[in-house]
Amino acid sequence: MKGIIGKKIGMTSVYAPDGKQVAVTIIEAEPNVITQIKSKEIDGYNAHQLAVGDKKEKNAVKAAVNHFAKANTSAKKIVKEFRDYSIEKNIGETVTVEIFAEGEKVDVVGTTKGKGFQGVVKRHGFAGVGEQSHGQHDRQRAPGSVGGSSYPSRVFKGMRMAGRMGNDRVKLKGLKVVKIFPDKNYILISGSVPGHIGSTVFIQK
Repeated sequence: MKGIIGKKIGMTSVYAPDGKQVAVTIIEAEPNVITQIKSKEIDGYNAHQLAVGDKKEKNAVKAAVNHFAKANTSAKKIVKEFRDYSIEKNIGETVTVEIFAEGEKVDVVGTTKGKGFQGVVKRHGFAGVGEQSHGQHDRQRAPGSVGGSSYPSRVFKGMRMAGRMGNDRVKLKGLKVVKIFPDKNYILISGSVPGHIGSTVFIQK
C-alpha cells in the first residue's frame, strides 16, 4: 500500500486527453513526514506513520514532542498509519504527491458533511402522507406508522426514523487521478470526495 494525507480544497473541471470535460476534486497534499516505521517483529504488523501540519510546541504534550523529535521534525496536527507501506522511505523523510501517477486508480477516505438531526423525508427519502384532510394538519413530512400496538408492542430494530444524518466515515474506491501539480502539492481526482472544504482526507492505493 501507498498513501498520503491531504486536505480538500474544492472542485473544478479540467479537460481530459480525449477532449472531454471532467469534474475533479482538488486535494492539497503537503509533504508528509514519516515519523515512525513499525515492523512485524516488534509491533506485530508492518506500517509507516505519516504526519502533516505543524503544531505549536506549547500546544502539544511532551510525549508527542519527543516522539516527533526522533524524526527531526516539529509537532504535527494530523497523524495517520498506512499498513504495509510500499514506498521505501526512512524516518524523517517526506512523501509527496509524486508517489501517484496520472491515470492511476486510488481510494479516498473522508468524513461526510454533518447534517444534524433530520426527519425521515430528508434522511431516508420518505414522501410523507400526502395532502391535508379535515382534522389533519402538519402531517406532510410525518413518518407514518412505526409498528403495531398490542403486538409486537415494540418498534423493530432498524426501523427508518428521524435521527442524526451525515458525519460518517466513507471510503470511495477506484477514483481516477486526473492530474498532478507537484509544484503546488495538488492532486486532482475525478468525481466528488466526501467532506467539507478544508477537511482532511486520506488517499491510498
